[in-house]
Formats: sequence, structure tokens, C-alpha cells
Amino acid sequence: MSNLSSNILPMSYLDFETLPTSAIALSYDDIERAAEISDRIPDELKQWQVYLNCLALFAFEQWLEERAESIAINRDKCTILQPAFANFINGVANLQVGEFKVCLIATGSLSDEMVSLPRVVIDLPEFIPHFYVLVEVLEEQEAANVYAFLAYQELIEVLDLTSLQSDWSYQLPIACFEDNPDRLLLYLRCLEVSAISLPAIPTHRTGILATVQNQLLELLPELRSPERELSDILTWEQATAVFTNPELLNWVYTLQKQHLETQNQPSVNTSLQDLIKLITQPAVNAGRWLWDELDELAQELSWVLLPIASASAMRPIRSPEEEFEVIVTQLRQRGLEIPIQARGAYQDLLLAGIPLRMYAVTWHLVAESEQPEWSLLLILGAPALMSLPSNIKLRVSDQTGILEELGLNAESEDSYIFTRAIGYWDEKFLVSVSLMDGVEVTLPPFAFDLGR
Repeated sequence: MSNLSSNILPMSYLDFETLPTSAIALSYDDIERAAEISDRIPDELKQWQVYLNCLALFAFEQWLEERAESIAINRDKCTILQPAFANFINGVANLQVGEFKVCLIATGSLSDEMVSLPRVVIDLPEFIPHFYVLVEVLEEQEAANVYAFLAYQELIEVLDLTSLQSDWSYQLPIACFEDNPDRLLLYLRCLEVSAISLPAIPTHRTGILATVQNQLLELLPELRSPERELSDILTWEQATAVFTNPELLNWVYTLQKQHLETQNQPSVNTSLQDLIKLITQPAVNAGRWLWDELDELAQELSWVLLPIASASAMRPIRSPEEEFEVIVTQLRQRGLEIPIQARGAYQDLLLAGIPLRMYAVTWHLVAESEQPEWSLLLILGAPALMSLPSNIKLRVSDQTGILEELGLNAESEDSYIFTRAIGYWDEKFLVSVSLMDGVEVTLPPFAFDLGR
């Protein structure tokens, strides 16, 4: 017996004969991979549909490879392979096939008269495809059948807006779809991509988020239960802000995945507040510091560039520059590596009338991975190395949540708090300073772009 046949569960001859001649056999590896992906979904009831969606993807890829090997498939933005999207979008959106975007809809049976299409892939340009493709997944027979498709412009002509359901899905008669998939192959090979016009993606998505951010701060924590859907809590406008800002969708997914009901509400709310600020607020480009330059925002906020040099702790402290040199020397003596090409800046702050000074130092790292990384060293002190309030806190967040929240080390004689964050060049950090009574100041996010 061949390895292939041993990997497929036994089926009766009658079952085999009922399979369409165009059916694609699913391998053991396909099934295992689909099960692995679906296991990342926190709600067990959703896992089954995600499993079918994955099988639809693997079958479609095999179907296309057998019939049009020259057409490349790009999965990089495919929603089913990103758990946060797979958790809330019932379909396989943003699959790139040659020059075209394709959305796969897994169906259970050809006998169904209606097809359910998620509103996301019809109303949000970020997810709208050139072609919607129906894939019948015959899970028990370990096979699938690519059997019908519909171009976006044709869908708009036949779509009945009154068919919108409470779960944000449209119902469409299956008879509206072209049941000859060979024509899809022809279009993918020969049609100019401009022949199917898709809506432009709006450039003001961050602005939309800003208008509903206070509502989202109140509502999104209610989605902590894996069984809750966005449509249970949000309006479509609010959900649009979530779907079109992937960091927010990831936040909700993490909330459900980690069952954060065990965490205190203030911590959940704080991480969400920080995330929305990261998305909506303009960022200071720390990468420009390596060119000994400040961007416009840093200049407006009165950041001052600093040199990175060796200093003697015995020198009298007369200026922020000399004060900074003393701190850097102390950190290096503790083993913290700060390369000579690093550049820093400082900003004076007032928190409840208390004068503070924030130093920030940045440099780029030689990445072991293909994605280059950058480092941000943060030092919170007071002018002339005066003592900080005992109840002060320094918080650093990124798009995944709160990275660190530090206070003064009671066992140390340090008059400052320091921490270091590392991220990819496209990642940003948000820094907040607070007192225990709820008084807080948040700096604009720090970003890293070496472009001038």
C-alpha cells in the first residue's frame, strides 16, 4: 500500500463513487494543519468552521496548481492564517492569486440553496476580492470541490441588501454563482485586473477610529468571553474601526484567547487605552536622531538632542547633557551595552507640579532575523538628579499590550528608573508616567524610521 493511501481513512466504495470527478483529495498533512490552525480559536463552536475554511484553502491551492501551475498564490495577507481575523471572519479573504484577490467561501453541501457571505468581504474595501469562490468541503470523504465563483461587480448587481442578517452576513442564492470553474481559470490567466474595479481603501481609517474610540474603550472589554461576537456588542461603524485596525482585532482576540476575565478591569482598560493611542496619535521618529536631527513633532514637544559619550561621575553636574553622561556611565558599568552610534534626546515634563526629565536613547540592532530591529532605552529622572516621588511609575506599551510597568527600586540608591524596549522597525512604543493617585502623562508614541 502506498504512503498516500495509508494516510487516508478507509471509506466505502459507495462513498468513493459519490465524489465528484473534479474533487480534490485532502492529504493527512492538510487535515492535520487545518486542525492545528483551528485549535488557535478560543471558541470551540467556531473551530469547526475555521477547520473547514482551512481545508477549502488547501484544496483550492491544489486545484489551481494542477490546472494552472504558472499562476502564483500569495498567502501573506490571507485572513484564515491570521488567528485574529480567522476568529471573526467566516471565510478565506485576502488570498492573492496572480494579480487578483480571491475570497474562498467553504460550503457544506451543493444542495444548499443559499450561500452566506460575511459583510466584511462585501462592504470593507480592505477585504473585498475580485472573485468569490465557493468550495464544497466534503469533510467525511476527506475531499473538496471547487465548483462555483462570482466576480465582485456581478455580486453587487445581484446582492439584496435586505438579506443582511443580524450576524453581519448576506444571504445570496447559490444560483447567482457561475458553476463552471474553468471560466475562473480563464479569467485568472487572461483577464486584465483592471477589468474588475474594486472600491478604493479609505485613507481616513485612523480618523474613524478616533471618533469612536471612547465608545470602544467602554465596549470592547465586554468581548472577553470567546462566545461573544463583534455583532453582539458593536455597531457596524464601531466594528469597521476594529476590522480596519488589525492591532485592535488582535487585542480582542488576545482578550478572548487568554480568558482575561481573571485579570483586573483597570489593567484591561489601560492596555486598550494605550493601544488606541498608539494607533491614532502621531509618533516621534527616533530614527532621525541617528542623523542628529529632530522631526517636526519632536521639535514642537521641545525634545533636545544629546550626545552619547563617556563621562566621569566625578564631574560637577551643570546641565542635562552632563547629567545624562553620568547616568549612561552608570548603566554601562552595570553591563548595559549602549553602542557609540546610539543617539539620545531628553524632554522636561511636569506631573502634578513635579518636575521630571525623560531621556530616550535609540539605536538599530544587527538583526539575526530578516526583519531589522531597533532599541529604545528610556530613563526617567528629575532635574539635577533629584529624588523621584516614591509612588511614581513608568509604563511602556506596544501593540501587544503593556510591556513593563516599573517603579523605583527600593533596594537601589538610583535616582532614576530605566527600561529598554526592542521592536521591529515598523513597531512603536508608548510611554506613560503616573502617580498612584491616577495622575498620568503619556508621551506621543516613539517610532523608528531612518528615512530623512
